[in-house]
Amino acid sequence: MSDTAEQGEDQTERPERGAEPPTDEERRLERRKRRISANRSAERALARFGFLGTLRERLAFVQEAAELYDLDETSDMYGGGIVETLEKRVAELLGKEAAAFFPTGTMAQQVALRCWAGRTGNPTVALHPLAHPEVHERDAFSQVSGLRPVHVTSEPRQPTADEVREFPEPFGTLMLELPLRDAGFVLPSWEELSAVVEAAHERDAVVHFDGASLWESAPHFGRPLDEIADLADSVYVSFYKSLEGIGGAALVGPTTLIDEAKTWRHRYGGMLFQQFPTALTALAGLDRELPRLPAYVAHARVIAEALREGFATAGVPWTRVHPEQPHTSDFQVWLPYDPDAVMEAAIRQAEETKTALFANPWEAKGPGLAFTEVYVRAAALEWTAEDVKTAVADFVVRLKEEAARREGAG
Repeated sequence: MSDTAEQGEDQTERPERGAEPPTDEERRLERRKRRISANRSAERALARFGFLGTLRERLAFVQEAAELYDLDETSDMYGGGIVETLEKRVAELLGKEAAAFFPTGTMAQQVALRCWAGRTGNPTVALHPLAHPEVHERDAFSQVSGLRPVHVTSEPRQPTADEVREFPEPFGTLMLELPLRDAGFVLPSWEELSAVVEAAHERDAVVHFDGASLWESAPHFGRPLDEIADLADSVYVSFYKSLEGIGGAALVGPTTLIDEAKTWRHRYGGMLFQQFPTALTALAGLDRELPRLPAYVAHARVIAEALREGFATAGVPWTRVHPEQPHTSDFQVWLPYDPDAVMEAAIRQAEETKTALFANPWEAKGPGLAFTEVYVRAAALEWTAEDVKTAVADFVVRLKEEAARREGAG
């Protein structure tokens, strides 16, 4: 989630007399600093992400990951050594012939779709308008690769088989983001996903999975990762979103595609001299975090239900947890308040009680309507449903105070 909602003015911060009032950007940065500081110092949180740590902490994390690997092996150079080990591990996990390591998921997907366009002879990519390349990559498809995106549906959900089958123009590749983050981390059912892939193949299109968070989608589908990946012609996965690596991504698929992708990786500037810290933490994530993800998904459902009940008991007139039963370990919460008021209440709760219930930014979903993303990780396993309800009650007290103060000031 972006920090757009943090651009609003915090009414508690007033400039000294005679001083220039802070700009919107200064207010945004100050609020972001407060939010991160409050969450870092909180004694209880639903998720703790290492990427918010200090350089010393991140270096210690790399050293900890290194304890799981033979450090007497020769270091990597231009994709050899430990990077090759990681590629083989991921290809095996996802049941594909080969894998290529990339420094970013954006690059991995750009290369994959460019390669498929050359093979199918069609530069048109069908995808959702809320998919990552359309929302977060500054038109990279068209600007860098000359690809043309088309939208199978505009509904905030996964596309259906009928929509794919009946789309009125040809496309070479169907890209499916699993889960579709900006729609609420939503996934189709296994039967729906299988039907969508079949519909694309009926049209002689290839299917590419944007699997940035595919790792934690297996519990929803009730299938192992290799069976899920087997539906697609190629798959991209991330090493930092769920596995807590310090970065990196992989593209998996048939050997011929991956060989070509490595050529384009070099052309795109992704053939880095050494990448062993990133590869080490990725391997550690596969060893340590991947087996824990089903527990996070199961507990996300407990947390979501407790949030829903907590807000109802606290007298909030309307609230929404989306999806009602989370499909992964991440989901959205919507509240009928101004985003600035909700943000301030969340920061105050973390600062004053050392409990960080809502650690992420709040953004506008419509007039007087705010939403945030909730991530459930290892730290959340310590929370019972009653702990969540208690935290919600405390949060709502601050939220109502903040809303009333702002209404009075207005």
